[in-house]
Amino acid sequence: MPLALYALTAGAFGIGVTEFVIMGLLIEVGRDLGISIATAGLLISGYALGVVVGAPILTAFAGRMKSRTILLLLMVVFTIGNAACALAPNFEALMVARLVTALAHGTFFGVGSVVATSLVAEDRRASAIAVMFTGLTVANIAGVPLGTWLGQEYGWRMTFWAVAVVGVIAFAVLAIFLPKEDAAADKTEKGTSLSVLFSEPVVTSLAMTVLGFAAVFAVFTFIAPILTQVSGFAETAVSPILLLFGAGLVVGNLLGGRLADRNLDRALILSLGGLGVVLVAMELLIGYPFAAAAMVGLLGAAGFATVAPLQLRILQKARGMGQALASSLNIAAFNLGNAIGAWVGGLTIEHGPGLAHLPIVAAIFPVAAVGLALVAMRREQRSLDAAPAKA
Repeated sequence: MPLALYALTAGAFGIGVTEFVIMGLLIEVGRDLGISIATAGLLISGYALGVVVGAPILTAFAGRMKSRTILLLLMVVFTIGNAACALAPNFEALMVARLVTALAHGTFFGVGSVVATSLVAEDRRASAIAVMFTGLTVANIAGVPLGTWLGQEYGWRMTFWAVAVVGVIAFAVLAIFLPKEDAAADKTEKGTSLSVLFSEPVVTSLAMTVLGFAAVFAVFTFIAPILTQVSGFAETAVSPILLLFGAGLVVGNLLGGRLADRNLDRALILSLGGLGVVLVAMELLIGYPFAAAAMVGLLGAAGFATVAPLQLRILQKARGMGQALASSLNIAAFNLGNAIGAWVGGLTIEHGPGLAHLPIVAAIFPVAAVGLALVAMRREQRSLDAAPAKA
């Protein structure tokens, strides 16, 4: 893999840290700004909203710029946004700073995916996407725990200063290693035509992404109470078990890329179907501590095994219509799935079968995604078979 690809990984690492580290600092932020933990939690929702709304808009706005220029400007926005978080005098200012930072998220991964696939041979495109997203998975294993510790020891503002420094380093690495020639413009369609919004294969691909990640976050959002109240673990055991989830993210992400390079459709069905199987098994085994810990790791692996296949499919289906915009929309779809999953999980706990049965409810999502994928693939194959006859 070319060094430019690992430069994208460095940027993905920084963005991953700033997205998730706030989860471990809600108590410190709430205490310092004089707000409740529930109110501080809105900083997570606000960031996700910023990604969903900002990704397609910013990508469309920057459509005529070179990919290298876009990515460097996004790291500037990212760095300034985190510095603004560190300086925020109140909750409102912190929310605005988080929204600004979120603007860099979706467009970076959207444009970055296009660039990543342009840097490698055709049969390694999914693996290239997986390598870039490894930055996001490593952020969960190393960056978030370190950022949380830093914030607890030296104040939450220090964490955001540290992430801003990561942004400066990522900018420098990208500036050095990204090719000055716009390879993405030569090898792929970098346009931002709104026609992608009316393409059935693109829309169905986005729906698969939403369904897949709704399944993951319906469970993962409430993983701490599941482990303590259902599996019987002490609260001190939650953090070590979450490391298993992070390790699963890395393994599943790279495995999904390898599978998609060999056969994209098969990888999509296997990864989404595997996620459903893991959730059903989790429903049956969540009451047994050791088995429950193993299932948390498998949930991370199964969930992120879908990332590269889903991202590569959207790039393929948007070819000729604007891959950068479609790719950014898919990043927004990941975040929309996160929000829907957390919402459905909350409804399941309050008005449904309860905390212990979250996995089986979540399993409905990947089953629906597999069904949608099979129908979409069959329709696309029929269109291909009919094309010569029409000609």
